[in-house]
Amino acid sequence: MTALNPHPAKAAVASETKTRRFSRLPGFRTRLYLTWAVLLGLCVMFFMSFDLNFSIIVQKLPNLAGLHLGPDGFLQGAALTLFLCFCSIWLSLLLGFVTALARLSRSAVAFGIASFYASFFRGTPLLIQILLIYLGLPQLGVVPGAISAGIIALSLNYGAYLSEIFRAGIMAVAPGQREAAMALGLGPAATFLHIVLPQAMRTIIPPTTSQFISMLKDSSLISVMGVWEVMFLAQSYGRSSYRYIEMLTTAAVIYWLLSIGLELIQNRLERHYGKGFKHQR
Repeated sequence: MTALNPHPAKAAVASETKTRRFSRLPGFRTRLYLTWAVLLGLCVMFFMSFDLNFSIIVQKLPNLAGLHLGPDGFLQGAALTLFLCFCSIWLSLLLGFVTALARLSRSAVAFGIASFYASFFRGTPLLIQILLIYLGLPQLGVVPGAISAGIIALSLNYGAYLSEIFRAGIMAVAPGQREAAMALGLGPAATFLHIVLPQAMRTIIPPTTSQFISMLKDSSLISVMGVWEVMFLAQSYGRSSYRYIEMLTTAAVIYWLLSIGLELIQNRLERHYGKGFKHQR
């Protein structure tokens, strides 16, 4: 032992000195906030180089943020974007969950319908789906409004993606968990609701939130139908004032702030379902 480490006292002193040196550094959160502050400052400097006209931003910001109702008395801007996403999130969660269960079932018909649905809506562009629903359903006698068509398209599209996330999360739970639940006398439904699903949520939440953030941004595609959401207003105001950069920059900041809100919700859900898996930094 002495031959391998001829100076154990010096090694201990060096280790203690290194520990003291690192203990003088700011905490993890402090360093995290400083990193964000530096990067945010660089981002602001980048946008400031565009010679932005802040008067037009201040003038149009209330409408872009949805603080004022549209000419028809309905929501507009970020408020309408949130409404579209809120409705689409719940419908896509329901579709994704049902489709995932169908993909895991032993019924050939249920598996076939679910796999066909997931394949079609994951394999075609969302913009085409929006236009097919908005322009195609009237050919069958069903005339949806622009907002309704947008919600249906977003729900169907993201429900297909969520079905694969849910299926992967459920399959990631060890089979031994189900066997232990059965040994305790729990039925299949109770086992799924109280044993499998809570454990699967820890795996499901991060990619699901990422899909919702993508949905938030993809809702801008609904502007092709004249819906007065953030992107539609930004393009309209930019075209009328010839200040596209100001309006697009403002829209980008609004989308980013909304995404940060979803990220905060994700962090709370992860802490709730990850209580048994404490992560030490």
